[in-house]
Amino acid sequence: MRLLRKGRWAAWLAALFISTAGAQERLQLCAACHGEGGNSVNPEVPSIAGQPQLFLENQLILFREELRRSDPMAPVVKGLKDAEIVKLAEHFSKLPAKAMESGAADPSLMKIGKEKASQLRCGVCHLSDFSGQKQMPRLAGQRERYLANEMRAYRDNKRAGGDTIMAATLYGVSDADISALAHFLSRAAPRAPAR
Repeated sequence: MRLLRKGRWAAWLAALFISTAGAQERLQLCAACHGEGGNSVNPEVPSIAGQPQLFLENQLILFREELRRSDPMAPVVKGLKDAEIVKLAEHFSKLPAKAMESGAADPSLMKIGKEKASQLRCGVCHLSDFSGQKQMPRLAGQRERYLANEMRAYRDNKRAGGDTIMAATLYGVSDADISALAHFLSRAAPRAPAR
């Protein structure tokens, strides 16, 4: 009987080790593009630290199911089980987000961006501090170039797996206004994740 228990215990430990090793490997894959702790140093790649858990879960599922395509993401999400997606999303949602833009804020762009955020009512879905909620991403402190590129893709209806509300919201918004909006949002202080 004890031998049987020891055998089960050893099998459980082996499974735990394998799943832990697999999780560490996934986290390293995430960090390779999204930065240590989920804060991207690449202006083209989003920071995922401090994003709402549900948002991260949804995006990982969209990538896994190829409803949102990304060559770098495809091998990372291939074969991910739902439970793994939940764990990854939970992990990154609890990490502190850092504003990664190093350049000084341009007062003119900040003013235009703030006015545009108010006019487009960004705070209704993304919250007044742009920290995001549920399936709405955190915009505060996000990479400026990434934000501008994604907003243009929404506006031009080129973002696969995108939200039609975002496409409608950004319809007709000029490149200059999108740039100002991205400048403003990227310099908004990200809130500490809820515990």
